[in-house]
Amino acid sequence: MRKPENAAHSSHTLPSRRERLRMLLRLKSQRQMAILGTGLFAALSLALGAILANDRTSPEVVKLGKGTASVEAMPVAQVDPVEPLPSSTPSARESAMGGGDASYYGNELAGNRTANGEVFNPQALTAAHRTLPLGSEVRVTNPRNGESVVVRINDRGPYHGNRVIDLSHAAAREIGLIRSGTGRVNLALLVT
Repeated sequence: MRKPENAAHSSHTLPSRRERLRMLLRLKSQRQMAILGTGLFAALSLALGAILANDRTSPEVVKLGKGTASVEAMPVAQVDPVEPLPSSTPSARESAMGGGDASYYGNELAGNRTANGEVFNPQALTAAHRTLPLGSEVRVTNPRNGESVVVRINDRGPYHGNRVIDLSHAAAREIGLIRSGTGRVNLALLVT
């Protein structure tokens, strides 16, 4: 029994020119798709990296007066006095409350309602605190430069991290927090 001539040569022959061209076009298309996918992945990675870098350098902004928040109000008498940081020296009219991190509201929140119902004015010396009674006056001192300002509590917050107070733009400017956006402060409640 003889094998047909075509069968013997078919296992050792190269694909036709048309088949080679088709495979080459398929490989070229796959390579282009791989390059496009890698480029898109790199662009997305750069965009996310830029967003994260910008998020770390910009100060946090907390909205005023919109929505609801659950905060356990505590009378001032129940606030445990904490040892003040070294540069804070309260007077006889002041009750030291300790220290913590502070931030400030951006100017874009001007006109929003605060927790006590008034309209937020970034140029007024006001602040937000989680538990102090609305209307309380607090001396806020920046221990880095010794600057201090007296603010009136007119809103609730801050609700981000371990921050103890959110200042108005004017109050933050008075004690030198504008450039950094946040900073360590000492608080003293003014007793009338």
